[in-house]
Amino acid sequence: MAILSVLKETGAQERRVAISQDAVKKYAALGLQINIETGAGLASGIADETFSAAGAQIKSTAKDTIAGTQMLLSVEPPPAAIIEQLPAGALLIGTLAPYTNKAMLATLASRGITSFAMELMPRISRAQSMDVLSSQANLAGYRAVIDAVAALGKATPMMMTSAGTVPPAKVLVLGAGVAGLQAIATAKRLGAVVLAFDVRPAVKEQVESLGAKFVEVPSEETKAAETAGGYAKEMSEDYKRKQSALIAETLKAMDVAIATALIPGKPAPVLITEAMVKEMKKGAVIVDLAVASGGNCPLSKPDQVINASGVTILGHTNMPSRVAADATPLYARNLYNFIATFFNKEKQFAINFEDELVKGTLLTHQGSVVHPQFK
Repeated sequence: MAILSVLKETGAQERRVAISQDAVKKYAALGLQINIETGAGLASGIADETFSAAGAQIKSTAKDTIAGTQMLLSVEPPPAAIIEQLPAGALLIGTLAPYTNKAMLATLASRGITSFAMELMPRISRAQSMDVLSSQANLAGYRAVIDAVAALGKATPMMMTSAGTVPPAKVLVLGAGVAGLQAIATAKRLGAVVLAFDVRPAVKEQVESLGAKFVEVPSEETKAAETAGGYAKEMSEDYKRKQSALIAETLKAMDVAIATALIPGKPAPVLITEAMVKEMKKGAVIVDLAVASGGNCPLSKPDQVINASGVTILGHTNMPSRVAADATPLYARNLYNFIATFFNKEKQFAINFEDELVKGTLLTHQGSVVHPQFK
């Protein structure tokens, strides 16, 4: 019986785990033995006994968990010491951050590990149920608003009281991707007045359907501002100047700014400058969801909450982990839906290396780095 292994994540900010009790049952139905390191699910609210009841075997150490394994699932890239212990030919599947882990890719190749980076999953309809970026970004956008409101020294909705009216908080969301749209929806549910900015005019309808006002820079350039994968492209210097002026003026009236803009494989674009922060209201809050990629605000610091010119700036690098009880089952379902494609109708293991899902995510195979972006 082939072994599928899941370890306790070692990242300082990581509370998620790569499997849920429901996923254990599904993997068992494929004929796999599931080994899980003791305590792996505790931070997500899943006890060892829950995994055992679902059919998993609980192992006392990481070494015991991966002994003889054919497949290791992870959330973050596993430590080098774990990779060195994996049997040659084993599969590693997770969010492996290949843009910033070139040394890891070399190690995986030299060990003969076949690895798949889930964040590279093609943005096609067949892959929607495997899209870890979307499932986790949804929760990140939600949590960003919750954290911002918690740090804000005022009420979010308008309130009518005997002593007068409390005006609603004003929220600006920068970037209307999955995280941004969820941030808009959450802020609206809490009663805020919401504005949103994005370089892609195609998202205007989505923004407005959620009840937010779309802030845009009039420019012909925006017609080609989206990649084939649905991401925002990097814009010209002239556009950036106009964008900066518009954001600076808008921010002056805001109580909260949620910054979500990312460009895959590149540093995050700076959208909120130090000068803009100085012009914001005292007591305002910025949540920088791009801090792990350099930040949309240069003042934000990874995993720190700072005060700059009277503005609170939150720099949590792993926002989905702050909602681990929901992030884990969604992530686990994404992984299972992908791994299930490795099995044919007779439940026999047979990876189709010509499948576009496999081609899009495959990093290393048969001793080489094979993904065209990282060769």
